[in-house]
Amino acid sequence: MATTVQMPQLGETVTEGTILKWHKRAGELIKEDEVLAEISTDKVDTEIPSPTTGTVLEILVAEGATVKVGTPLVVIGEAGGTSAAGTASAATAAAVTAAPPPPPAPPTTAIIPPPTPPAAAPPAAAMPAPVSTPPSPAPVPAAVLVTPPASATDSSQPLGARGGPGTGMRQVLSPVVRQLARRSGVDLTAVTGTGSGGRITRRDMEGYLRAVPSPAPMPIPTEAAVPAMAASAATAPGPVGTAAPKPAAAPEGVILLPGDEVIELDRLRQRVAQNMLRARQTAAHVWTSVEVDFEGVERVRRAQGPAFKQREGFSLTYLPFIARASVDALAAFPVVNSSIYPEQAKAVFHRVANLGIAADLDQKGLVVLTVRGADGLRVVGLAREIRRLADKARSGKLDPDDIASSTFTITNPGPFGSFMSAPIINVPNTAILSTDTVAKRPKVVTDEHGNDSIAIRAVGYLGLSWDHRAFDGSTAVLFLDRIRHNLESWDWAQELT
Repeated sequence: MATTVQMPQLGETVTEGTILKWHKRAGELIKEDEVLAEISTDKVDTEIPSPTTGTVLEILVAEGATVKVGTPLVVIGEAGGTSAAGTASAATAAAVTAAPPPPPAPPTTAIIPPPTPPAAAPPAAAMPAPVSTPPSPAPVPAAVLVTPPASATDSSQPLGARGGPGTGMRQVLSPVVRQLARRSGVDLTAVTGTGSGGRITRRDMEGYLRAVPSPAPMPIPTEAAVPAMAASAATAPGPVGTAAPKPAAAPEGVILLPGDEVIELDRLRQRVAQNMLRARQTAAHVWTSVEVDFEGVERVRRAQGPAFKQREGFSLTYLPFIARASVDALAAFPVVNSSIYPEQAKAVFHRVANLGIAADLDQKGLVVLTVRGADGLRVVGLAREIRRLADKARSGKLDPDDIASSTFTITNPGPFGSFMSAPIINVPNTAILSTDTVAKRPKVVTDEHGNDSIAIRAVGYLGLSWDHRAFDGSTAVLFLDRIRHNLESWDWAQELT
């Protein structure tokens, strides 16, 4: 019975995915929970496991294709079986019509035939029955009978004739084993097979490669030997797989200057570019900023920061304080925590505050992490959740839901030394807050008696990019002023207890 694997629902907001890579090809065996394919959803790459054990009968979607959730991707079943639609894969169908059906046997992988083509065989009906012949390996579907490409391990004789432990099952090599041998240049006659009939398995190859000592470092050549080595290197062919990658073709209409290098954009950078352009073309961007006296926050950080780091394992930054103050402001100004759809003459006011936190991936791209239910967390809870998501992002283990469904976004360029920033709105959010560097600056301070003085304080700036389609300047300024007031007046010490 064949199983059709469909494009899964990888997140509550995910509607489609792109097939990045198939880990198995048609005709290959796969075990349950073994990685079947890699799929990209927005900025997250996810490995899809096989739901069953069997043979890959048919791959329905090519690498690079983008499909909707629920689209059939691949058919897995017994070797020689048919897909759910009742048709076998092209290669398997060819094998079934070209030869009589083989006796039942567990599906094998690839058989290496002798390089010399055999003479044409008479029809099966005219062939005399063999007498007292030893048993031979079970036939394999023609879809997996392939001749391996030439490599360092090839020769003019079959494996059994090259000093191996004999013909038979030892000749049965999986594509993985052949690929490992080809890449590492291993002579297969030196590998001991533990499979049926002495067959070399993937585990045998990996164990052999681990046991083989690394090549000794090359001696430093003398000055006299350098010209000879250079001449030899210029004429000798390079090792397989070490050729320098070809540079990307220059975009049409681009004039390159001497020394310019053209590179291919990775998927993350392409997505960032598309999303930023779409946001700028969609939202009516306006920018507003306020100055904030962070002295009260800074005193709490100095007093409780060391104990916090010892307890939690990471530093107490300004970001969770700003996030906490922003969540309160969102409750006071719900239109900022909304999405707008003018084409449908509708606005959606979100009942929960899901904070989007922009995270830099070592200057290789940007993702917006989603702290769900931020309106139910205090400073410590926000700090823990931001840290947890940031660790997942840096280790490449984000799930699609980790970067989906934010309702308001905060970007934090302050640690990099920014003074003021005007970020692009993370559509469909209607606003994004920028937290810039907090530094010691002279500031006029008024005491409770109305007396002014100049003091050195921890001062920073908050910038808000907002969508003028959703609300107006008065709301934007009042919202920012609420965040400023919270940061300057709240008793932050009790928030950390």
